[in-house]
Amino acid sequence: MSDPLDPKRTSRDLKEVQEFLTQWLREKVTNPQITISDLRRPSGSGMSSETLLFSANSKSENSGLERQLVARLAPTPEDIPVFQEYDLEFQVRTMKIVQERTTIPVPNVLWLETDPTILGAPFFVMEQVNGRVPPDLPPYVFGGWLLDAPPENQRSLESYSVEIISELAKIDLGTLDTEFLEIGLPGETHLRRHFNAQKNYYQWVVGNDRNHPVIENAFEWLEKNWPDESSTVLSWGDSRIGNIMFSNESFAPVAVFDWEMAGLAPVEVDLGWMVFLHSFFQDIAETYEFPGLPTFMTPETVKEIFEEQSGYPPNNLHWFMVYAGLRHAIIMSRIKDRSVHFGEATWTQDVDEAIPHRNLLWSMMA
Repeated sequence: MSDPLDPKRTSRDLKEVQEFLTQWLREKVTNPQITISDLRRPSGSGMSSETLLFSANSKSENSGLERQLVARLAPTPEDIPVFQEYDLEFQVRTMKIVQERTTIPVPNVLWLETDPTILGAPFFVMEQVNGRVPPDLPPYVFGGWLLDAPPENQRSLESYSVEIISELAKIDLGTLDTEFLEIGLPGETHLRRHFNAQKNYYQWVVGNDRNHPVIENAFEWLEKNWPDESSTVLSWGDSRIGNIMFSNESFAPVAVFDWEMAGLAPVEVDLGWMVFLHSFFQDIAETYEFPGLPTFMTPETVKEIFEEQSGYPPNNLHWFMVYAGLRHAIIMSRIKDRSVHFGEATWTQDVDEAIPHRNLLWSMMA
């Protein structure tokens, strides 16, 4: 059986990928001398898209050039995609807005390839950035550079991370074409449409095969406790510190990744996701009697930092943490489907076993 936090992600063969990617790159830059080396999957990379790191080398008699690049590939249907759709052009457009309208460090995208026949799915290539990322596997609460950092550096990282959300919230949406960010579902507000999209996603994940009591109770709890809604902002969507690369010399961000869940929503959607994802890891640490980081990324701290940066006090952050727990639970259910597909797991009678944070989510709704 596999670790539920580290399931198999793809059936792609790296040797074949390297061959086809080399040919594509040679044609893209019209240079038959280019070679690709050191093609690899980074440890602890995301569970939805596939990330590949590689070196592109251009050598001639008089000179040589090496560039460190990253390819993000949409999953193939055969690999049980986590999400219903993978619109890489959507991600690239969102990243461009963030680059142009904020100081948030977003990797520079060099090429977008929408032809799925090259590597079996669309992909884009961006420049590689050097830095360090709080790991997911094992989670940073068990050890590593963040856990070992002095408290003042941990506080700096908290502030820098929340500042990304603060900057996104300051973008004037009225000056942008945001039609591509809209969710085409019924709902009188952006939060309602966001919520309805999660209902659709849940039905797509489970179909007629199963029902998750913790997820369905969370939907009911959120309906009964619906919050007053704040203004709509550009939402990152996957706003967790595991999607931020920090400088090797300091705790400042040097790159912000994973914009596939971006959209339009109240700022609390991103704040709730950031707080909840740390709470999830902290809960795992305490379950195994590790101290973790109990005072890190608490709701109170994040609210205080965000209000200081933006002048706006977040509204009903607990509701948005439960919402984050619901969203993450649906994702984990889909990831269990993928693990079953690859022969790494089986479904049991208690389907909620697929959701590692089920007890945490129940407690948040108590």
